[in-house]
Amino acid sequence: MTNTLFLEANHSIAYVTIQSPPANALSSILLKDLEAVLNKIEGDSSIKAIVLKGEGKFFSAGADIKEFTALQQASDYESMAKRGQDLFARMETFHIPIIAAIHGAALGGGLELAMACHMRIITKEAKLGLPEITLGIIPGFAGTQRLPHFVGSAKAYEMILTGEPINGEEAYSYGLANKVVEEDALEEEVKQLAEKIVSKSKLTIQQIMRLIPYAKTSLFAEGVSEEAKAFGEIFGSEDAKEGVQAFIEKRKPNFQDN
Repeated sequence: MTNTLFLEANHSIAYVTIQSPPANALSSILLKDLEAVLNKIEGDSSIKAIVLKGEGKFFSAGADIKEFTALQQASDYESMAKRGQDLFARMETFHIPIIAAIHGAALGGGLELAMACHMRIITKEAKLGLPEITLGIIPGFAGTQRLPHFVGSAKAYEMILTGEPINGEEAYSYGLANKVVEEDALEEEVKQLAEKIVSKSKLTIQQIMRLIPYAKTSLFAEGVSEEAKAFGEIFGSEDAKEGVQAFIEKRKPNFQDN
């Protein structure tokens, strides 16, 4: 067990549960713990599939915004974004398939985490979105690059520019999820998918995990790098300071466009 994650292995399946109440926010500690869990799983030759889920009301309702306020320089924000991007890139190219079991909400960094997984099963009432723009900031963990890959450019523009989430059924219709289920069916549905995978040869699983990432273009890496740079620059603006402060104070931000 770590500070924010619980790892349990059962029949070649590793169940990783985010335990960071109340919203399972992606703090720097949680990201470090996730990296440590991946290291541990990597060293266990019996594991053939991973299920990632959230404890409580949410999968993950976003990044830890309050933690952002402790940073000072644009370079600090850019470095933070790159650390998250590197971890999610590791997940996306991991040799073991990762299934996200999403309920409640996967917002901001939570959706970016879910998109770094290889498969997503979600509940009908779950909310998925990148609401950063409502705080005067932008996604920083490759959200601007991964979301268009799943939902297409037009829908990605809409979701990111409005900050409005979509529900589970909409996410499935746009290709963001493999399957949408009722809340009480999520655990069993994810278990069945994982069991189908682990019944296959580990050698074939690992070859598939190696080959599919080739489908991404070289522009993806360039776009991710540009996102981290822009993330750092945006945090230096007065609107970003206002947006984050308004979020903390639970009020509507008063943006001045500077």
